[in-house]
Amino acid sequence: MHACSIRNLTKEYVLKSETVRALRGVSFDVPEGDYVAIMGPSGSGKSTLLNLLGCLDQPSSGELLLGDDNVATMSDDQLAEIRSRRIGFVFQSYNLIQQLTVVENIQVPLYYQGKLGAKERKRCTDLAARVGLGNRLTHRPMQLSGGQQQRVAIARSLVNDPYFILADEATGNLDSKTTAEILALFDQLNNEGRTIIMVTHEDEVAQRAKRVVRLRDGLLQSDVTNDAEERQRAAARALELIPTEGAEAQEKVEA
Repeated sequence: MHACSIRNLTKEYVLKSETVRALRGVSFDVPEGDYVAIMGPSGSGKSTLLNLLGCLDQPSSGELLLGDDNVATMSDDQLAEIRSRRIGFVFQSYNLIQQLTVVENIQVPLYYQGKLGAKERKRCTDLAARVGLGNRLTHRPMQLSGGQQQRVAIARSLVNDPYFILADEATGNLDSKTTAEILALFDQLNNEGRTIIMVTHEDEVAQRAKRVVRLRDGLLQSDVTNDAEERQRAAARALELIPTEGAEAQEKVEA
């Protein structure tokens, strides 16, 4: 089964009486458990595709299937329902609510669905622990590093057991070390069967995905499978940036 399928997708905008063809017939599948990086220069259509995949906009023509449902023809209310239940979002700017704690931020999607009983609260606590924040449950975003805030966002993206995680430049605001930590977490989630679709402009980040889909001028330029050994080498290079617990302790002593 496919987490999503894109069939001859087009999107046109009218700007100052001029028609802009942002997408001009893009097609590809994302099977369950896949890990896809979407790349392309400015004006390639990747931001438009991101909005369509996130059900934030509707295509001009073509099909966009989430599971067996064609969301391309759905109403705004139906799209909102799809966004809240089937897609997990991870943004570059984290999009956390500053007044809420870690666990409360993870609970937000459930709150809007009116599903926040004891079972759901435990799931949110478990997810916080899953991303390494089990000892930060009552902290607020301003008390967290950028990497910790992104971990909260990843936990929040998982709370509804989505069809796929849609990550928009998820490491764009992070330093190299923290980027390596977040990508290691994505690797773990994908190894557990989570489907990830990631928009990035960084080659080192894209090398961690199983596939790289490149857009240019609103068209699919290439769809390439990353070699497993190269993915491992990219992960190994990134791991060199993550100090071990012993190294961290030594750094503190030296400081």
